[in-house]
Amino acid sequence: MPKRKQSDEIVQTGLVEDELPNPALKKLKSTNGKGKSKLVDPPQYGVRSTSLWKVGAHVSAAGGVENAIINAAAIGANSFALFVKSQRKWTSAPLSETTISNFKARLIEHSYDPRHILPHGSYLINLGNPDAEKRKKSYDCFLDDLKRCESLGLLLYNFHPGSTVGEATTDESISLIAGCINEAHSATQTVVTVLENMAGAGNIIGGDFNHLAKIIEKVDDKTRVGVCLDTCHMFAAGYDLRTKEGWENIVTDFDEQVGLSYLRGMHLNDSKTDYNSKKDRHENIGIGHIGIQGFHHILNDVRFQNIPLILETPSFEKPEVWAAEIAALDGLSGTNAGLDKLGPVVDGVREVVKKASGGAGASSKTKPKKGTGQEGNGEEGQEKIKTRGFRI
Repeated sequence: MPKRKQSDEIVQTGLVEDELPNPALKKLKSTNGKGKSKLVDPPQYGVRSTSLWKVGAHVSAAGGVENAIINAAAIGANSFALFVKSQRKWTSAPLSETTISNFKARLIEHSYDPRHILPHGSYLINLGNPDAEKRKKSYDCFLDDLKRCESLGLLLYNFHPGSTVGEATTDESISLIAGCINEAHSATQTVVTVLENMAGAGNIIGGDFNHLAKIIEKVDDKTRVGVCLDTCHMFAAGYDLRTKEGWENIVTDFDEQVGLSYLRGMHLNDSKTDYNSKKDRHENIGIGHIGIQGFHHILNDVRFQNIPLILETPSFEKPEVWAAEIAALDGLSGTNAGLDKLGPVVDGVREVVKKASGGAGASSKTKPKKGTGQEGNGEEGQEKIKTRGFRI
């Protein structure tokens, strides 16, 4: 696999904290449609860490994509993900010039770097479908997303590779996916298409790093393709990051098969199901089967600095959940915290989750519907939308 030249040097130093911080709050301002500054509701926002590990969350863009920036600032996020149009529909109204202008203004106002923003594609998209008509419908949705990203000044676009739907071989679907990427690159200018690894279920492409490598190999412009690694998906697919040795083995495997130069972001999610389950079931940080140590490895690996590290954990539509998880992970970054410090981190997250979920805990509120998947009409994606607090 040819490795893409890295555009930025890896910085070898990070934030070192002896104490794990509590989230602080401060007042920020936002712009209104007339370009004037006004306080937004709520007026209190999390103070953002100076850590080089850029932790954030997939936040709501309800009411307009520009509101995602306010929602990210509200939880002290140093990165964020969003949907650039309704994830429930194939088509949406074009972005207005006012929306585009407000989005760009708020990025500057709240000091968000486009390199740390990872828009997520619709779960409806399946570029690996061998049915030409259905694949064209997915491609049109995919291309529209890329054009929206470019109009907003965004650099990255993360999406699920697709599925064979049981009607093609893995290699055939991989070729179809790469073909769609090449076509979309020809129709756009700058956005990097970021493939996401998957949990390894059924006919879905991406559970093996080799799948991602094969897609990239067939992409003509390698400067415009990358990878986002999801921790829950990795764990479910048989990549064990719970130990330091396991984590190092994963990074080595990824580098040898794909190349670390292609890494553009991560999704930080614990797992409701055990190792190698092939099930995509996200849990709050430290509460699931991966455990807090798995995330400590990531937040102390300099190779994972300065890329978006995005939470997709259950939020129960309570911003304090992600604020607590972000503060916990920021506190771990660049530290040699032992088990005596990791335990209280988990306890803090667990308490916030318990309160937000009405005392029932994350698991009872976020169990996806049985038998759903990306292969059909995106039902699994719709279930994720309902349970993780994503809205647009």
